[in-house]
Amino acid sequence: MTPQTIKRWCWIHKWTSLICTLFLLMLCITGLPLIFYHEIEEALGNSIEAPEMPAGTPKAAVDKALAAAKDFMPGWVPQYVSWDEDHPNEVFVSMATAPDSPGTDNRRLVADARTGEVLGENKFQNTVMYFLFRLHVDMFAGLPGMLFLGFMGLLFVIAIVSGVVIYAPFMRRLDFGTVRRNKATRVKWLDLHNLLGVVTLAWALLVGATGVVNTLADVVFAAWRNGQLAEMVAPYAGQPPQAPTASLQSAIEAAEAAAPGMTPSFVAFPQSPFSSGHHYGIFLHGDTPLTSRLLKPALVDSSTGELTDMRDLPWYAKTLLISQPLHFGDYGGMPLKILWAILDIVTIIVLGSGLYLWLARRKVTSDVKVAELERGYGSSAPQPAE
Repeated sequence: MTPQTIKRWCWIHKWTSLICTLFLLMLCITGLPLIFYHEIEEALGNSIEAPEMPAGTPKAAVDKALAAAKDFMPGWVPQYVSWDEDHPNEVFVSMATAPDSPGTDNRRLVADARTGEVLGENKFQNTVMYFLFRLHVDMFAGLPGMLFLGFMGLLFVIAIVSGVVIYAPFMRRLDFGTVRRNKATRVKWLDLHNLLGVVTLAWALLVGATGVVNTLADVVFAAWRNGQLAEMVAPYAGQPPQAPTASLQSAIEAAEAAAPGMTPSFVAFPQSPFSSGHHYGIFLHGDTPLTSRLLKPALVDSSTGELTDMRDLPWYAKTLLISQPLHFGDYGGMPLKILWAILDIVTIIVLGSGLYLWLARRKVTSDVKVAELERGYGSSAPQPAE
């Protein structure tokens, strides 16, 4: 590699790093507690737990929970019903002011899956974790904020790649892992910055790349709605929306019968963004580490309860769904979460040391220029007469 090429890669590394560093620091700091979101919510008492019952207590029909949710919030309508594998005895009902509400003001009720009774309202939007979540996802700026952070993530990936390129010739002069402790502070931090950056290389690339993909969630699902979903509901084109009259429990059973071994992750009601004006959108998932993260959409006519279509999601939607657990490390239990947290902290050190090195170099450069200016001024200044 020629000196000119190395210089060019150094320029790329410096500016991509500088542009994204502050935002990446914010993402790493806010992302750290989000790794332990469930544990923190439970510790703070913000989660609602179903009461203890004898093992094997059968589940009630989900229609019972829907009826209880409507009684709990008169005038509101159910828009989504969802389940959580970590809380098998609970069912979550998202209530909206209208069937076609965008969902930003929805309220989430927690019901006992065995009795159908509403246990309370999960007021996640009033918690510190929600503030950190929104700051991490879109900086409270919606889609523009998500896309901006996606661009910062892309710069981060470029900074990592360029850092590896310029680290290779640097390592020809030193053994791997060398930290020159007898040198100036700036040199020691440079060695530590390079070492930690290489050690966390694979993880940083993984989290950075999946973070970029996750910022495209709204774009991906808009493409799905305009593509596959539009094809699935084409026979109903031109027909006015209809209020659901068929049993949701029967609709779920029809979808499960068509996809053996799969269970519902969530249900979207007619006129919601993930369904049509005439269907329950039932999104099923499997029970293996991979299939539990993928969804299979099934459309059930909300007036007859008949399954009208079921398809696998397109590749771009699958890519998004797989990237989400990889980003937060929530697919391997507590040991993986702890590993993700350690690597996150190391990345914070890498980002912070990179910012320090840039500021320290600017100070050295500035001091040199001042010294040169003073020397130049001294040589040209008029000398006092003897």
